[in-house]
Amino acid sequence: MATALYNSPAFVDDPLLPFLWSIKKALEDSTHNLTKLLSYCINKFKDNHRYRNDPRFLKIWFLYMDASADFDCVFKQLLDSDVCANDASLYVYSACFFEAKGRLRDAQTIYKLGISRNAEPIKWLEKAYTLFLSRLSEICNAASSQKADYKESATLQNDGINPWDTSTLNDLLKKINPLIVKFDGYRSSTKPYTGKVALSTLKNASRNKVIEIGGMKYHIKGCAGQGGFAQVYKANVNSDPDDVVALKIQKPAFPWEFYMYRQLDQRISGRERSSYGFAHKIHLYSDCSILVCDYLANGTLQDVINSYLVIGKSMEEVLCMYYTTEMLHMIDTLHDVGLIHGDFKPDNLLICYSRGNLTEEGFLDRSGSWGDQGLCLVDWGRGIDLHLFPDHTIFKGDCRTSGFRCIEMQEDKPWKFQVDAYGLCGVVHTMLHNCYMEIVKKESSDGGSVYLPKLPFKRKLLQELKKSFQDYMVSDPQCIKKLKELLAKQRASLCSA
Repeated sequence: MATALYNSPAFVDDPLLPFLWSIKKALEDSTHNLTKLLSYCINKFKDNHRYRNDPRFLKIWFLYMDASADFDCVFKQLLDSDVCANDASLYVYSACFFEAKGRLRDAQTIYKLGISRNAEPIKWLEKAYTLFLSRLSEICNAASSQKADYKESATLQNDGINPWDTSTLNDLLKKINPLIVKFDGYRSSTKPYTGKVALSTLKNASRNKVIEIGGMKYHIKGCAGQGGFAQVYKANVNSDPDDVVALKIQKPAFPWEFYMYRQLDQRISGRERSSYGFAHKIHLYSDCSILVCDYLANGTLQDVINSYLVIGKSMEEVLCMYYTTEMLHMIDTLHDVGLIHGDFKPDNLLICYSRGNLTEEGFLDRSGSWGDQGLCLVDWGRGIDLHLFPDHTIFKGDCRTSGFRCIEMQEDKPWKFQVDAYGLCGVVHTMLHNCYMEIVKKESSDGGSVYLPKLPFKRKLLQELKKSFQDYMVSDPQCIKKLKELLAKQRASLCSA
């Protein structure tokens, strides 16, 4: 029967039609791999001029963009394929998609692109853009009002404010709640979690249990990390081994980290964005929250450091310099958009490996195969959004993370960007010496004092800035060659463990 249907004249005359039926079935049945089906369909027909202006094919692109982890890349491919380029629906629906993701600037750019191309019907497109500008104005006014209210209500003197204090976070969350509830992936319930499998039972024996959240089934594959208030589990979505996520279960409920991830989405460009982790959605209950994030399977920078520790060696300098340049670039990008991580340590730096073989080209500008290689900074529960505070605000409070407390914290003085900068120095010290950094206070020649690590760096080279590291490494082709070999050796060693 099915064979006869697919060989019917309608299907023969319209090769896209059987794919539409298959996609419809996959949408109704969660056991099908929808993403692979959509990808196959797009690759099969993207160069077929017959479907260049077919709105059905455009819908398939939108489904694929929504299902893809790298929706930026899919959207660029859609534009490059010139599908429905003169159809206003391309720009309206794409802009709505980016707006739902919190990417307001990109959404506005898409509207402008469609209007500049005079896409039809142009009046519908222009009306949609006008409504978008109205929503944008409401958001901007709300954000300005929240910031003004916070300036008036908070006693932010020069002795600083503790950004991690429960009352501070609760106050901020109340004020930004109108923004959070509009973010893509926000799910909230006033009731406690009532799944068939109690979340409390996952701590002791999590493997192979299935929990259902928001209509999705997550097949727990094991514990990926835990702390005092949260546990992280590796899980397959709807038992699909190719769809792996990390579930961060926290008690009490904690929406702040989700807010920080959405700020990263809004403020950091597509290419840089992958260096800071992704959160797909959050489910808030009265007793807990469940954050659904990307899962990276290559371990942490702490795992790399430990691999040297067990054999009684320290990380090679060329590898240490590489990771240091990555961290310097990462923090510089972060601080430039008004965000502070607040818990910068090797446990929160995940290892990323290139999809292809590393080459000598592209190292300096992190292009080509080097674009996927590097580090990914996760765990944004201590993140700080400087846009929520008055200008020139300074902070107080202790992160209480042994080995990564900046000098200001140790001396109960105000701090700001130092929390991340000191964390970076602590990571470098750990890479070089396999131990946490301890500091000593020494008198300086001008009558003041300076703080220095008890253990000196091996060479002055490692105290230089990012450009000095890069210039040194690209000045000798053998450095890049050795770095490639060390990364390959590291990957083989840790991934086989």
